[in-house]
Amino acid sequence: MANVTEYIKESYIELTEKVTWPTWRELQSSAVLVLVAAMIIAMLIFGMDQILQRLTTAFYSSLT
Repeated sequence: MANVTEYIKESYIELTEKVTWPTWRELQSSAVLVLVAAMIIAMLIFGMDQILQRLTTAFYSSLT
């Protein structure tokens, strides 16, 4: 039980004194960057999906 208590104390000290937390401005900046990257990736996947859909539609319509 002493090991668990010691672990919790050390974890608390590390989180409050040793970890460098980002400022609010840095956090907002990172969030915007992640949002923009996610939108770009989503648009790329959508574009690839549309291209593959048209290719498979053309392929199957040429078979009939």
